Amino acid sequence: MSELIKVGITHGDVNGVGYEILLKTFSDARILELFHPIIYGSSKSASYHRKVLNSETQNFHIISKVEESHGGKVNLVNCVREEIKIELGTASADAGESAYTALDVACRDLANGKIDLLVTLPINKDTIQNDHFQFPGHTEFLEKRFASNGEKALMVMATETMRVALATAHIPLSEVPSKLSRELIMEKLKTLDHSLKRDFRIEKPRIAVLGLNPHAGENGLLGKEESEIIAPAVKEAQDQWILCAGPFPADGFFGSGRFKEFDAILAMYHDQGLIPFKTLAMDSGVNFTAGLPVVRTSPDHGTAYDIAGKNLASDESFRQAIYMGIDIVRNRQAYDEARKNPLKKMFFDRGKDDEKLDLTGEEEIS
Repeated sequence: MSELIKVGITHGDVNGVGYEILLKTFSDARILELFHPIIYGSSKSASYHRKVLNSETQNFHIISKVEESHGGKVNLVNCVREEIKIELGTASADAGESAYTALDVACRDLANGKIDLLVTLPINKDTIQNDHFQFPGHTEFLEKRFASNGEKALMVMATETMRVALATAHIPLSEVPSKLSRELIMEKLKTLDHSLKRDFRIEKPRIAVLGLNPHAGENGLLGKEESEIIAPAVKEAQDQWILCAGPFPADGFFGSGRFKEFDAILAMYHDQGLIPFKTLAMDSGVNFTAGLPVVRTSPDHGTAYDIAGKNLASDESFRQAIYMGIDIVRNRQAYDEARKNPLKKMFFDRGKDDEKLDLTGEEEIS
């Protein structure tokens, strides 16, 4: 049996549903047969949520560093100060600080190869802000942390049958048109195409590209971004053997079910892609950060303050984030191994085997 993948899990915002999801997920001990879990968080927070929810899940194995973890146990690296105040359903500075601390420690272990995969539980993007985290979300933070060779992170929302990537992510809607460019769309298409091949093992992925404006601009009547930026980028990508098509009007594309014909979709902005995705896959969707040398996944929902502590949260998206992350780690290993030592191209000197006879002259007959 191959060694179990070490999955690092950050506890997210302690005032949200993160610990409820953890307790529900690990209430079934059989899940420990699939991977080696290492939670980065707070033993006090875990105990508090266990009491509030009256949870009977197995006890966490409290450790101070990842090297002390054991397979077959729910390991918790106690990396957050114990005096943290928990206020369920409330945004607080304490919760933001603890979320960042857990993320920072987990990222250090991920960079040092002590864990194989990072799964992040939801944070409050406002309260987590500090001198070290000045980003609109996990995706941008992880790009800054791990893109040492100029890699660009790509936010991909995924299920087993549907994948939606974003050309622009966490920016105001008013800034989207000015951020779009032929170069940006080409960059995202290249990253998405490579991720589909390496991370999802799709040999010849088909990508749909959405337009920005209503009716994809209606031939310039409702906007020129399609004709001046998006369509030329699609043509350039096609010339580079990326199987893509578009731009498609977003409403009709999803409404008609055409999304089922493609392996992935590149949306131009956040809500254009995430509203239809979450409508179709809210309970099973996964947020995957493509384009980086590390693997990170997350459930596709937020802190859910409105139901925190009420035992109403579903752990399905979190489970799917773990399963998909494990698959991606293994897919990358297989993809890279298959291309590790390619056969060298050989040249054989065929001598005069290809010499042509000159039959143009007359032969002398004696």
